[in-house]
Amino acid sequence: MPVKQPAPGDLDAIETASRDQIEALQLQRLRWTLQHAYDHVPHYRQAFDAKGVHPTDLKQLSDLAKFPFTAKKDLRDNYPFGMFAVPRQQVARIHASSGTTGKPTVVGYTRQDIDHWADLVARSIRAAGGRRGDIVHVAYGYGLFTGGLGAHYGAERAGCTVIPMSGGQTEKQVQLIRDFKPDIIMVTPSYMQVIIEEFVRQGMDPRESSLTVGIFGAEPWTEAMRHEIEGKAGIDAVDIYGLSEVMGPGVASECIETKDGPVIWEDHFYPEIVDPETGEVLPDGSEGELVFTSLTKEALPIIRYRTRDLTRLLPPTARSFRRMGKIVGRSDDMLIIRGVNVFPTQIEEIVLQHAKLSGQYLISVSRDGLLDTVQVTCELQPLAMSTTDAAERREITAWLQQRIKTLVGISTQVEVLAPDSIERTLTGKAKRVVDSRPR
Repeated sequence: MPVKQPAPGDLDAIETASRDQIEALQLQRLRWTLQHAYDHVPHYRQAFDAKGVHPTDLKQLSDLAKFPFTAKKDLRDNYPFGMFAVPRQQVARIHASSGTTGKPTVVGYTRQDIDHWADLVARSIRAAGGRRGDIVHVAYGYGLFTGGLGAHYGAERAGCTVIPMSGGQTEKQVQLIRDFKPDIIMVTPSYMQVIIEEFVRQGMDPRESSLTVGIFGAEPWTEAMRHEIEGKAGIDAVDIYGLSEVMGPGVASECIETKDGPVIWEDHFYPEIVDPETGEVLPDGSEGELVFTSLTKEALPIIRYRTRDLTRLLPPTARSFRRMGKIVGRSDDMLIIRGVNVFPTQIEEIVLQHAKLSGQYLISVSRDGLLDTVQVTCELQPLAMSTTDAAERREITAWLQQRIKTLVGISTQVEVLAPDSIERTLTGKAKRVVDSRPR
């Protein structure tokens, strides 16, 4: 399908600036951020003092490595508003994480923060090929989760017409796509798979819908999943990246003309890649943990926030900013199976290599005596169900076991089920791993 190329007027001036201009702006904004955090957030004053550094020690961008990291635990320890750098009365909106593994992490925004957020999501939509007047179907969850409202405000800022559908009610999702004829859908990739399945269940070809672009984020996804979704839905699938602690969706986003990794909006966020074990800053191109420092946030400045996402920083292509590679996993959700480091995305890529398997899968980890056991449950494609007998299922099972053993290095039990056998996530991120080993 034809790709919408950006016209010069579609880009902010900074998107085509020189590297020297970008770094001069970063240094100016970084100095302000460090001073703002030090002056108004007791946690940062204490952390800087304990490390023996002061905001005035930042003479060049590389000096940021002298400053302490911020972790999710710091936000939880200062729950709910202890990390805010402005009086609560100046906080225009509050979001929070789900808190499934402890206290939620609370984030706040001033009016200017919300304006910047809307601008950056609008920039991301334009990078994905969206233009003024397009209809955007938002199927991210609304509420405390940043996805829905972040996408919503950004689409409005971009001059688009917004359908605020939120997550769930899959039959209605398909009905509204059919009736309202949106151009763009913003949703998690795993829920897009569910929507595609619902089209097929209703006897419709998802490739014949009005959708031309899908902007997918909130969870890691692979190139294999991109190709699967693009093929089944007849759309361009682009990656948007963000996390609540840093802002929400729109920290980085892919350009439709290249689809070569999300462009980090470096005029608002300074990225680093560090060794997950030592915290040492690694050179661009090295794989490690992604760390972000905000450059313009007023309510919740974030200094060297450890995202736990494992990726690489890549040179600029479609824009003047650096890109990030696909998230290969997280330093804190990596599975260690009998001494082998395993990421769910590795299993996903293998499952999607087989033409008769869908992108739905579940990894179940348990312990039998002293040994870890892993079961991979996956599903047949709906169209493959009637043509796949029991003998072929056994062949697929053996193939998947052998591929995982060869490429990942672990032995697994594999179960190939009928379509719709694995419980679907209708409102957010797919649950791909169940780890029932004793802690």
